[in-house]
Amino acid sequence: MSQFSMAQAKRIIVKVGSSLVTNNGRGLDRAAITGWAEQMAALKKAGKEIILVSSGSIAEGIKRLGWAERPKEMQELQAAAAVGQMGLVQAYETSFSEQGLQTAQVLLTHEDLSDRHRYLNARSALRTLLKWNVVPIINENDTVTTEEIKFGDNDTLGALVANLLEADVLILLTDQNGLYTADPRRDAQATLLDEAQAGDAALEAMAGGAGSSIGKGGMLTKVLAAKRAARSGASTIIANGREENVLLRLAANEKIGTRLVARMVPLLARKQWIADHLQVAGQLFLDDGAVRAVVREGKSLLAIGVVRSEGSFNRGEVVACCNEQGQEIARGLVNYHADGVQKILGQPSNKIGEILGHLEEPELIHRDNLVLTQNNNITFD
Repeated sequence: MSQFSMAQAKRIIVKVGSSLVTNNGRGLDRAAITGWAEQMAALKKAGKEIILVSSGSIAEGIKRLGWAERPKEMQELQAAAAVGQMGLVQAYETSFSEQGLQTAQVLLTHEDLSDRHRYLNARSALRTLLKWNVVPIINENDTVTTEEIKFGDNDTLGALVANLLEADVLILLTDQNGLYTADPRRDAQATLLDEAQAGDAALEAMAGGAGSSIGKGGMLTKVLAAKRAARSGASTIIANGREENVLLRLAANEKIGTRLVARMVPLLARKQWIADHLQVAGQLFLDDGAVRAVVREGKSLLAIGVVRSEGSFNRGEVVACCNEQGQEIARGLVNYHADGVQKILGQPSNKIGEILGHLEEPELIHRDNLVLTQNNNITFD
């Protein structure tokens, strides 16, 4: 595997986890926040663009409200986020202003990035902030999100921001040293993995297990985030945020933590947006011939190759394409609403107009709006 060089990275996403930001839930670690701000200021002076994705609002809110443990009710989590976000942003604003840098708070939900218009607006705003030398500080908008529209963890959010801005590298700072070949708490033979290819399926098996009790993401979410970020060409580094001057040392190409290097050809921007949807509006189940056409031959999806449709979706929404065993192989923008799809399943394209009384498109999903979503190591007869 060729050497990954941080020296070549210009646009860097730095994500810091809740346990780091809040000193394992004891309250905002202002010394650590100051240290990261100092390092990021130095990187900016060296010509790097920095975007910070920070967890910690809920954990800080729980501390400020005097609660003994993390609540389970959604409205209580939303309230804690609202309280904690005030302190979180204030701490970052103070630390960065001491370095002569302006910051901007950006709160996002999955709906912001799944809607094409809002996605492009978010990208434009963030690019403008970078142009003005402002450090965007991004968090999930936990005050308004529900389980159905949550990113789930800020590792995923960091990867989505990396794709949104076509970043060069995503740095995931955690309270662990990196990815081990097994859980070091249970296996004395576990060794730290220095470098691997992002998206390697073996990494997901290595990363099994929960993270800290403070944050929601574990090592598996970081491996999956690296896989997602690689779609736009961004490599990922998982490193211990408590290492002294960790960002500066990484920028100097010091080997700290685990590097998950992007090897795939970056997706076109529109296909990247399609791939980044965390939720889909429905599912289409394809016969073997359609799977082969989509995966191996890069063709559009036709109604004749679809054996079943599930979900209630409208024209233009993102749906998952699965084989008959239920394995997702791709997703794309569907040309017909769910009721129409049910009527034309298994039918040739030249019959669509006759069946529906109109012909929107000859394809269910055009190949320009279709993107493969996994390694697709599917065996064909």
